[in-house]
Amino acid sequence: MEDIDKLKEIADQLRMPTGKKGEEMALMMQTTNANMTQHAVAHLHVGDGDTVLELGHGNADHITPLLKKYSGTTYHGLEISDLMQQAAQHNNQLFVDQGRAQFTVYDGQTIPYTTETFHKILTVNTIYFWKDPLNLLQELHRVLKQDGLLAITFGLKQFMSTLPFTAFGFQLYDAEEIEKLALHVGFHIQAVEEELESVKSKTGELVNRRFATVLLRK
Repeated sequence: MEDIDKLKEIADQLRMPTGKKGEEMALMMQTTNANMTQHAVAHLHVGDGDTVLELGHGNADHITPLLKKYSGTTYHGLEISDLMQQAAQHNNQLFVDQGRAQFTVYDGQTIPYTTETFHKILTVNTIYFWKDPLNLLQELHRVLKQDGLLAITFGLKQFMSTLPFTAFGFQLYDAEEIEKLALHVGFHIQAVEEELESVKSKTGELVNRRFATVLLRK
């Protein structure tokens, strides 16, 4: 019973970090998700002058290098976790003060921006927790500019199903399932890129993680 409770706690903190344990989980996620985040950013080909949106940015330590590299780029982050919104704002206060970064808490379902706002959108390891995937994809399609790109990066179902905590509140996908959902709301499939990496899992052991970035164009 104790092991089950621990796994449930890990799953809950991955979905929405809170409290001291949430801070610890965020630091771990920033490390273990770093390559996946770079994979998403690289495939978006973010350029100077782009307006970028990210869903589920965590503590957002990865934003500073991006905004330093592209001085004309602006970034908007959405989180369901108050803790992560506050951490991200603290970690990127310089760019917040400059008006180049903004971090907002949202309900996980409605994107609080007007139609055709963003050139590029990314989300890493969040799709497992989407309450209504078709609705959220429709929202992302709405706020993306015409010809804009969305990168969805996630651990593939075959791998994720081997992790014990994913039995608690995770909806797992393979790339074909994401493509089907995206086509349903009007996206075009730009590319699907898979990668295998060795990382430490959230329960501490070293695992070979296979993940994919599904790149979608409006």
